[in-house]
Amino acid sequence: MKPLKIFQVDAFAERVFTGNPAAVCVLEEWLPDDSMQAIAMENNLAETAFTVKEEKGYHIRWFTPEVEVALCGHATLATAFVLYEYYSFEGNKISFYSEKSGPLAVEKGENGLLTLDFPADTLQEVASDEKLNEALGIVPLKTLKGKTDYLLIYSEEQQVRAMDPNIFLLNQVDARGIIVSAPGVEVDFVSRFFAPQCGVSEDPVTGSAHTTLTPYWSEILNKKILSARQLSRRGGNLSCELRGSRVRISGRVKPYLKGEIHI
Repeated sequence: MKPLKIFQVDAFAERVFTGNPAAVCVLEEWLPDDSMQAIAMENNLAETAFTVKEEKGYHIRWFTPEVEVALCGHATLATAFVLYEYYSFEGNKISFYSEKSGPLAVEKGENGLLTLDFPADTLQEVASDEKLNEALGIVPLKTLKGKTDYLLIYSEEQQVRAMDPNIFLLNQVDARGIIVSAPGVEVDFVSRFFAPQCGVSEDPVTGSAHTTLTPYWSEILNKKILSARQLSRRGGNLSCELRGSRVRISGRVKPYLKGEIHI
């Protein structure tokens, strides 16, 4: 097999070494699933995205080092950047399709800003979970459940920033991930995202989590357009907009690496 091109870029980043790193492979045809999983494990990043051009757009799939996931925002943003920068995609909108999440899109705006168009999550308030509370060390104001993730709401940004969760206990919670969030000091809301069951103890910046966060904070703050910051060590800024049943999530991408895979 001839070498495969691979790109690594930082999504939702104002400069390199911030935001969330993602690997991207643009394929002529799909590799076997176990090969894509092995590449993702070798990359050891939160996600590696694979995409193949089809008649109506680009079919996209995402893998953590351990599993394939149903939706990934930052790696989709990264894939769009790679198609624009290295594959000469023309036009200001790239249509993606995921078998697990349906139609997705990324639009290119002014000054390099890229915007995801994703389905909004549906939320339901649930009873406070003792195992979650023990793992996170702070009892939340509210506990909500989306399609795949828990969302826990706290009163202050500093509670989210200082949180030091017990990852072993979090790994026993039946959910893709756990989002913790609070009103922000300089932005509308802040968050962090923990996903040990997917092999990611803490994700630096999580686009898909903002399909859950945006509907919640839009209703609480009575705003359709919101500013957000994810408080991981790398950190990242996002602009979010609720449009009916869709969420638009905007950020910048910085290139880091391009190379070849030999398998």
